[in-house]
Amino acid sequence: MGAGIVLDPFCGRGTTIFASRLAGRDTVGIDCNEVAIAATAAKLVSPNPDDIVREAELILGCFRDAGSPSGEFWELAYSTKVLEQVCALRAALLIDCTTPERLALRAIILGALHGPRRKEGSSYFSNQSPRTYAPKPRYAVKFWKTRALQPPAVDVLGLIADRARRFYSPRIPNVTGAAALADSRNKSEFAQAMAGRRAWLVVSSPPYYGLDTYRADQWLRSWFLGAAPNVDYSRGNQISHRSGEKFAEDLSLVWRNVADHALPDARLIIRFGGINERSHISPRDILTHSLARSPWRVRTIRHAGSAVSGRQQAQAFLKTKRTPVPEFDCYCALS
Repeated sequence: MGAGIVLDPFCGRGTTIFASRLAGRDTVGIDCNEVAIAATAAKLVSPNPDDIVREAELILGCFRDAGSPSGEFWELAYSTKVLEQVCALRAALLIDCTTPERLALRAIILGALHGPRRKEGSSYFSNQSPRTYAPKPRYAVKFWKTRALQPPAVDVLGLIADRARRFYSPRIPNVTGAAALADSRNKSEFAQAMAGRRAWLVVSSPPYYGLDTYRADQWLRSWFLGAAPNVDYSRGNQISHRSGEKFAEDLSLVWRNVADHALPDARLIIRFGGINERSHISPRDILTHSLARSPWRVRTIRHAGSAVSGRQQAQAFLKTKRTPVPEFDCYCALS
């Protein structure tokens, strides 16, 4: 077993990072999206669940009149009291979110901001919504009005307590880990995130080609992290989706940076796929072209099925069901 760390240069919400922690391996996750890093950072801490709840109680007792967004969407998305409490928590966490308790609390709130309603009890703060991506205001308002759906009166502290105990009661190994907000294509940002560490195993799933709406889809969670209270349709500094060639070129920058910070016997495992709208371009070709411009050499490529073989919540909200593009796993070693 190598002496280096487990690395994910597109860590998303930290699946690789958490799996590494469960295995007792030191780990680093890098992503250019603040929502992803907030989720990943919470998977590296081990606060006591009761301390998380006490932190939330302290904030709600101290922060009053934090100010709430206005408009029809916000009035129908959250009850007045719930929105006031969410805004109070937001204000406090924007000032300071450095302790394990606050890192965990922030992620708990991000996960509970929006989602489906249950017949009994509440698992989310919002009116009926998708869980994975945030509802767009115009569509959501029409949806709620048509069905006469009113925002639920949620016990915010109770919901936080339930999630804190579910996520942080189990004992799991403590490791040295980091969640870095950085662009993995940028050589200096990548080096700063690695801080002299070397990777012996790299496991990652880059954004699928054509799937470039993450910022807009996560606009409510971005708002909680400090963004404006409206949908941001910009692409930010994410990998270019202008063409398959440009996408492969951007990916190759990441693989080169990874190689520069990897041990000689390191291994790279990549899960990759595509979306229906770009099915005319082979995601396998994009990935192999990107690797060909790096020190990594492909050893094996295996089909990994598709999202239809697992639970894909987004499918439930589509009027027309579509067959997902097959995914595959790529295993590489340094040449």
